[in-house]
Amino acid sequence: MKATYKVLAALITTGIVMGTAGVAKAGNGDRAGQAGATELLINPWARSTGWAGANAASAHGLESMYMNVAGTAFTKRTELMFCHTNWLGGTGIGINAFGFTQRVGETGAIGLGVMSMDFGDIQITTVDLPEGGVGTFHPTYTNIGLSYAKGFSENIYGGIVIKAISESIADVAARGMCLDAGIQYVTGKYEQIHFGIALRNVGPRMRFSGDGLSFRGTSPSGVYAMTLEQRTADFDMPTLVNISGAYDFYFAKDSTSMKNHRVTLAGTFTSNSYSKDEFRGGVEYAWRSMLMLRAGYCYEEGITKVDTRTTCFTGFTGGVSVELPFGKKGSTFAVDYSYRSTNPFNGVHSFGARLNL
Repeated sequence: MKATYKVLAALITTGIVMGTAGVAKAGNGDRAGQAGATELLINPWARSTGWAGANAASAHGLESMYMNVAGTAFTKRTELMFCHTNWLGGTGIGINAFGFTQRVGETGAIGLGVMSMDFGDIQITTVDLPEGGVGTFHPTYTNIGLSYAKGFSENIYGGIVIKAISESIADVAARGMCLDAGIQYVTGKYEQIHFGIALRNVGPRMRFSGDGLSFRGTSPSGVYAMTLEQRTADFDMPTLVNISGAYDFYFAKDSTSMKNHRVTLAGTFTSNSYSKDEFRGGVEYAWRSMLMLRAGYCYEEGITKVDTRTTCFTGFTGGVSVELPFGKKGSTFAVDYSYRSTNPFNGVHSFGARLNL
């Protein structure tokens, strides 16, 4: 049976590597803006964004669904999570994310994650009324992911997630689906070495449609009225590949207390199809898995200079988590916070809560 798992894991890994052929031109700035559904690139969770998403190789539970879905296979029993993000402070945009993962069988786990962006009410403007005053509209962006992950051996974990995407206003909408797949490999005497690779946001093109793209007109002869519909161009998914690694340092030789103090160094390379490549590095200190402090940096070409920067993010991130046990079954409750620096705007603040039952 173990041999079967290893073969299956090898096939999944091969599929991911072959899938990277579709992003062979990744990092080409000339292709920026040619993809849609870019909310798929937003990490809505507080714990991983505290160190810039560098922990794609070691992330576990529901939060790993964003970076490398294989990490959901580490769910012990049941995990529930919620997170609210004040996106680009001052813009009035909020992001809510929630979901759960559930252990199934000896080595499997299923997960459900939902992310929704709230842009508030926006004034309707027309050519005659450029300042509005005739009502408001409310854009809605929602992504729903359903995942399954499994441990193929003591070292290899893999998983897939299917995501449904919806972008809409009152009379125009675009809907689509995409697929993620990932592998995590854990090794070392204390399972302190982590590697991961994930292919994300692979799916067919999307297109906007709806009554908002049509208008009333007359035939060329002017004899009768008719409804004319404007065509919209298809757009691609923001496909990317994450390649990551992490190492845990323990500062005690005694097996009963060695995990009282842990420092993890992590790094992730993100190869984007329609934007610049990103290099993420981070460090996390944990005291008895109850108090965790994090810092990270996300680098892309030109980010250090204002005149060459093509993102509002300046790279630096930080975060903290407090996780307390309760009950007799090893259940825990945690509160997470992260900050991502930006210029302009007032940064990105994320507040999360998780419950491990």
